Amino acid sequence: MSQQWYFEDFYEGQEIDLGQRLVTDEEIIAFARQFDPQPFHIDREAAAASIYGGVIASGWHTCSMMMRMVVDGLMCSASSMGSPGLDGVRWLQPVRGGDTLAVRYLTTKVKASNSRPDRGVVWSKWTATNQRGEVVCTVEGMGMFGRRPGGNNA
Repeated sequence: MSQQWYFEDFYEGQEIDLGQRLVTDEEIIAFARQFDPQPFHIDREAAAASIYGGVIASGWHTCSMMMRMVVDGLMCSASSMGSPGLDGVRWLQPVRGGDTLAVRYLTTKVKASNSRPDRGVVWSKWTATNQRGEVVCTVEGMGMFGRRPGGNNA
């Protein structure tokens, strides 16, 4: 994305497509071995016998993949100042090797800071869908963004 994003560029109802990403069994297992070693994430036989019928990605892996897509597709070219936190994460469908995730960023609210005129807060909802159009994960939260330089930000 070649555009430089500042707080003023966000508006309620805005949707930003952040592209797609193929998920592999190997990365699911590697992530889970390090961060979430439950049997249905790391052991093919145990996963096959589980309620999931096979290896699935950790929800935290799904969130990490979404975060990477948000960074690559938006934050690397934005005046991001970080985030004070998330309000909600929902894992709605399992993510499996061979799935292709697509992520959309929806701006739900914007508010310029009253106490710090150099920034504003953007509330957003990220939605990941698989290749069948099923919503697999949603993340709701907020981020701080710098105001456009030279603008009347007072």
